[in-house]
Amino acid sequence: MGVSLLGLSGWFITAAAAAGLAGIGVLFNVFAPSAMVRFLALGRTAARYGERLLTHDATLRVLSRLRIRMLQGYLVSPYRQLERLRANSFLNRVTADIDALDGVLLRLVLPGLAGVMVIFVTAIALWFLVDPTIALLVGLGYLVGPTLIFLIGQHIARPPSRQAEAAMQASRSRLIDLIAGREDLAVYGQLQATRDHVQSAQARHGAARQQLDRIERRTGVGLDLIGAGVTALALGQGIALVQAGTISAAQSAIGVFAALALAEAVAPVRRALSEIGRMIQAARHVLPALSGAEAEPDAEQTATARVSTLLLFDLTYRPGQGDRALFEPVTLSVGPGETVALTGPSGIGKSTVLLLAAGALSPSSGGVNWGGRDLQGYTPEALQQSVAMVPQRHALIAGTVAENLRLAAPEASDDDLWQALETTCLAATIRAKGGLEAKLGFRGAGLSGGEARRLVLARAVLRRPGLLLLDEPTEGLDDATAKQVMTGIRAALPEASILMAAHRPVEIEGADRSIALRGINS
Repeated sequence: MGVSLLGLSGWFITAAAAAGLAGIGVLFNVFAPSAMVRFLALGRTAARYGERLLTHDATLRVLSRLRIRMLQGYLVSPYRQLERLRANSFLNRVTADIDALDGVLLRLVLPGLAGVMVIFVTAIALWFLVDPTIALLVGLGYLVGPTLIFLIGQHIARPPSRQAEAAMQASRSRLIDLIAGREDLAVYGQLQATRDHVQSAQARHGAARQQLDRIERRTGVGLDLIGAGVTALALGQGIALVQAGTISAAQSAIGVFAALALAEAVAPVRRALSEIGRMIQAARHVLPALSGAEAEPDAEQTATARVSTLLLFDLTYRPGQGDRALFEPVTLSVGPGETVALTGPSGIGKSTVLLLAAGALSPSSGGVNWGGRDLQGYTPEALQQSVAMVPQRHALIAGTVAENLRLAAPEASDDDLWQALETTCLAATIRAKGGLEAKLGFRGAGLSGGEARRLVLARAVLRRPGLLLLDEPTEGLDDATAKQVMTGIRAALPEASILMAAHRPVEIEGADRSIALRGINS
């Protein structure tokens, strides 16, 4: 509409002037062109508003789904890969990557497609309304020139764009570390040094942004020169055709003003160049994560694995290629309603056996059988429905007690939550803190280590798993409370198979039997 408005206005003004000079102005109809100009002006405003509304809405919907699929993909990543993630740097990278992909749609793909379409349609219109030579000059000029500038410019802009993004992420992570650890940093005299690290990252970001600004300005100059050149060629060719009597002066004005208006169609190239580097980096980060996005659970697998026997046979694990195994081959079974304790010195591999039994790690040799089927034959979703693991490090979020518990059972009622808290001897403590709506801070701040441990155990009980894997479940509890918790878990899950890594006598005594892991040199 913008191109049509400017082209029609140029024709209208030139045709009206020519009619006046020829002395036939009284016969020139100004009403139809005036109405069309007004229609195009109002239509352009409405179309621009509609374009902003629709494209931004569509982009935000796509990105919200992309965030979910990306996080789902990370959830099924190998356990050791997840273990190495740092919360603040991971969150910064995910946020930055999604923001960058926002630019792919709004500042690269959609404007590029729209610009090419408008240039093509304008060239066809000029072919029929004015002259084929002017149509070719305008169409090819705006298709070839800005494309060359984009290809050259993105090659130049990609390194500083990546540098700016890396510096921004480093600045965010370091600033979070500075704020979160300011007290410890002050005690050890590292506050100023950490502050200098933040400022150095910000300085690198500023330098990279300045370089991108220079590239963007030069790109803008190049686009302006192309627009001026195409307009000048259209004007020169139009004058020649008017003098030859091929077209009228009013027709020539259409070509000139259309060439002027098309400069708006290639303007987004300038903005896209400054972000092309971070867009490419973001796509490289996001696409692998999407391949692991969550699928629907297999109903047959989930039903099969609800109440079953866990079998480990000749199980070993090597941390890396060529490394020796952590422990001697393990063979054991845990039947429904049975509790088995793994014992042995710290570092022998008890936690690793639990991770193997949960399917979080793949065994180097031997296998894991659950529900009469090799563990590798289950989808991650089916395992999540039937297997629950409580590791040594608890995972609590900032929010209410109820929100933390409903991570495991979103549909659980308040009565179900209180019953789970009673199972782990935590109900009285939670009531004293304000009940299920009591607020917890970051990582469960507001609870002691033993209380946080019991809250995580209550959350596992809410899942009603067929297989419960516990890694030193009563750490931080006195013997009397520990015994009550273990008894309560078994009473709440009478048919579950429970395998736990244990080192306290109260845990071992509460098991039906215990199995000692042995190191390779034992």
